[in-house]
Amino acid sequence: MCSGRVDPAFVLRSFSKGADGVFIGACHLNECNYITNGNFGALSMVSIFRKIMQHVGLNPERLKIGFVSGSEAGLFIEHVGAFVEKVKELGPLGKGEGLSEEGLALKLEAITSLIPYIRLVERERLRISLKTEQEIESFFSSEEVDRLFEELFASKLAIGQIMLLLRKGPRSTGEISKALGLSPSEVSRRLNASSRLGLVRYDTGCKGFVTCC
Repeated sequence: MCSGRVDPAFVLRSFSKGADGVFIGACHLNECNYITNGNFGALSMVSIFRKIMQHVGLNPERLKIGFVSGSEAGLFIEHVGAFVEKVKELGPLGKGEGLSEEGLALKLEAITSLIPYIRLVERERLRISLKTEQEIESFFSSEEVDRLFEELFASKLAIGQIMLLLRKGPRSTGEISKALGLSPSEVSRRLNASSRLGLVRYDTGCKGFVTCC
């Protein structure tokens, strides 16, 4: 299968099913077997997903793409072996980042709800015509992409996690902050924005608690 057909939903499903790391094997760049340059699309997807992982507190090194041809068994073994050792070093997903099971589940569920949006943004705003891995890595680490990420993803990810948590019952700002690993100031900012949109309300009968509308 062409690496360009690896959907972010596949990656997320692997993590949700208990995988501690995901490795994607692709053809060498500019050597696509299908003349579609799907491996560039795969690299773009991985770059975006790694930024999302980092934003929600998951180590982005748990996701890796390696470029290898079908005749390079030794290189494939080298790639996979190094990745396995890295994942062992990081420890179990969530625990290695100091997250509770509930916190990890909420983060993965919040990302899941954004999968269609992630696909759209990748194709419409972040699909670029660059020819080397270094150029692509430089692009995705640029201030321009950081600004786009904040504009397009950050708020949606934070509010998604908070809403999922509040559906389980009223929580204080401190409880939300602790459960999701977000700073109290960020939680307050996202709650105020959600309140203005009518998504949450402050419970007058239970001082300091917030609930879903």
